[in-house]
Amino acid sequence: MIRCTPLDLVHAHANELPTDEEYNNKVKRQWSQKALHGRHPYDLSQQYVDMEASNKWLANADLFAETEGFLTSIRDQVILTKNYKKYILKQPDTDDLCRRSGKELETIQHITAACEQLAPTEYVKRHDGLAKIIHQKLAEVAELIDDKKSIL
Repeated sequence: MIRCTPLDLVHAHANELPTDEEYNNKVKRQWSQKALHGRHPYDLSQQYVDMEASNKWLANADLFAETEGFLTSIRDQVILTKNYKKYILKQPDTDDLCRRSGKELETIQHITAACEQLAPTEYVKRHDGLAKIIHQKLAEVAELIDDKKSIL
């Protein structure tokens, strides 16, 4: 591979430089080979996953870069949970049980979908918030409402 700085590009021959597609494929391949941060591309490569639908939110959600980065960190499971501290950061004296329930390992999956302490409150709020968004969008499409203010 040729490594060119912007100044060296003057001397590089066009046929020696990788195309955008070759470069993008190389970056994706390197990303997917990473043990920790490669979980997202690995998950997307599974046969049951619709890659286009799974990535649509990245292009259409109008998120701040920081928000998109945070969501990708969650997806890659690199959020500072107790499980992450113990097994990734190798802090062996760390208690890896959930700080809310104290019963299960504190992982991203547990926090987002399985904690019995969060289920009666936080999961219901998340569910109801999503239901409000869907309800409003359906009402807009059906032209049942004129005011498109957020109902959240």
